[in-house]
Amino acid sequence: MHDARVLVVDDSAAMRALFCDVLEQSKNVVVVGTAASAAEARDQIAELRPNVVTLDVEMPGMSGIEFLEEIMTTNPMPVVMLSALTQSGTETSLKAFELGAVECFPKPLKATPEQFAKTVGKLGKIVIAAANSNVRDRPRHRGPKAEGAGAGGYAPNGKIAAFSTSMGGVDALTEVLGHYPKNCPPTVIILQTEPALVEMFIARADKDCACAVKAAADGAELVPGTVHIAFNPGKHVIVEPGSPARLRMVERDPVEGFRPSATLLFGTIARGGLPAIGAVLTGMGEDGAKGLKLLQAAGCRTLAQDRATATVPQAPSAAVEAGAVDAELKLEELAADVLAQCGTADG
Repeated sequence: MHDARVLVVDDSAAMRALFCDVLEQSKNVVVVGTAASAAEARDQIAELRPNVVTLDVEMPGMSGIEFLEEIMTTNPMPVVMLSALTQSGTETSLKAFELGAVECFPKPLKATPEQFAKTVGKLGKIVIAAANSNVRDRPRHRGPKAEGAGAGGYAPNGKIAAFSTSMGGVDALTEVLGHYPKNCPPTVIILQTEPALVEMFIARADKDCACAVKAAADGAELVPGTVHIAFNPGKHVIVEPGSPARLRMVERDPVEGFRPSATLLFGTIARGGLPAIGAVLTGMGEDGAKGLKLLQAAGCRTLAQDRATATVPQAPSAAVEAGAVDAELKLEELAADVLAQCGTADG
């Protein structure tokens, strides 16, 4: 694993000092320089050769979004966007993901000291993951809107699809769900990122995708045509067997540091004896690996996003190394595999 060599770009001297202080306290992270504008950052990137850039959204002259687009077009590298999670901020953050940002990190502008310490403590882990990401190599593409299959050519067979993802997950899910037909398999997804961003992503995906995309809710039925995304950091999501199976949102302690926990979700599907397919996509940490192993032992097919093309390969790598994965696939292949396992399509 490479150390993170970070360039901090922010027009506020106070914010530059704040994030430099936070990052310099993180193990395996070195701040190689700072910049107050895109022009300064351009020169610093050429001179200092950082392997991660933290980039403010709002800057004088060229905005952070405009500079991100320039970086990803001319010299792709891992970029973590820093933004206030207002209404406009979340919209901008989704645009940043579309352009290739690895992560969007909320500026802790009105946090209590405890909240602030917890929030900024994540940043070191994020930049290390970014430094070891596949941003330079991964293809930039989007799946088609599957209206043709949704018109009646696809028939679900009753299997449930369950995914987990975190860092890089917005981009990955945009690709996978873009291949989903209107009458898609009942699907439940854990997406570990900022709740405000997930809410905006769900609203956009529900509009853009052929299928329905909703926030996971207690008692929701797992039926064809709907994707449920769980993201509430205060509650786990589990599957309760039945006809149809239902989601339950439960308040329990984090499982191995995660809430909602993919391992808990996958484990309840396995213990319930439900026909399913499970997949771990791009993300940080090892959440989901043990649960995927339980699904595999229960006779379910298990997948991981191809580590060579996953934005952040930590989570898929953990699942592969645990011996929990039947196949390691690129996103388009993974989406096709899930649909093939969970239904049939005419001609």
